[in-house]
Amino acid sequence: MRILVAEDDARLRSHLVGALQSAGHTTDQTGDGEEALWLLGEHDYGAAILDIMMPGKDGVSVTRAVRARGSQLIILLATARGDLRDKISGLDAGADDYLVKPFSTEEMLARLRACERRRRPELGNIVRVADLELDLKARTANRGGAEILLTNREFSLLEALAEASPRPVSKTTLIERVWDQYFDSGTNVVNVYVNYLRRKIDTEGLSPLIHTVRGVGFVLREEKP
Repeated sequence: MRILVAEDDARLRSHLVGALQSAGHTTDQTGDGEEALWLLGEHDYGAAILDIMMPGKDGVSVTRAVRARGSQLIILLATARGDLRDKISGLDAGADDYLVKPFSTEEMLARLRACERRRRPELGNIVRVADLELDLKARTANRGGAEILLTNREFSLLEALAEASPRPVSKTTLIERVWDQYFDSGTNVVNVYVNYLRRKIDTEGLSPLIHTVRGVGFVLREEKP
């Protein structure tokens, strides 16, 4: 999942970004509320962690503006204050949850997972496509009961394809979700990683699940003969 971290404390921001990336997420970061609002309008984020007290625009105002646009991304508000009024104003503005500083990265990740589960209760932690199964919490995959060893980047790519299945996903969308860099439109990084996945998932004797949709991107689905 691509996540925006908006926190004006550079040291804490770096710590949060590191934890999210270690958990397999892609991140962008800023220390300014105005820039956070701009980024949230420019990119397709799955979640945002917003500090309430930021220069430019506070986290509650950013949350309110994002919800006014109709965005349904997960929003966690972080505050150094434990005042009940701050929590209420944040939740009323449209935040999904809040974190009171100091908080552990484990708590942050757990709250993100809980928000994801609430957003898609029909899926829970498990996503299945044919005989392929992904555990989003444990970040593991297996096909036909056999475990598939994946890197964090490979799992994130497979997760993006599985969640969209049976719809195709464009290369641009995959780059936005899986990579935390801005690639040239002609890059072949997606093709390279899709080939990595194919070698691990579409092994000999199994029907292929990853398909190229010419002019669009890639799709994960079982195609009946």
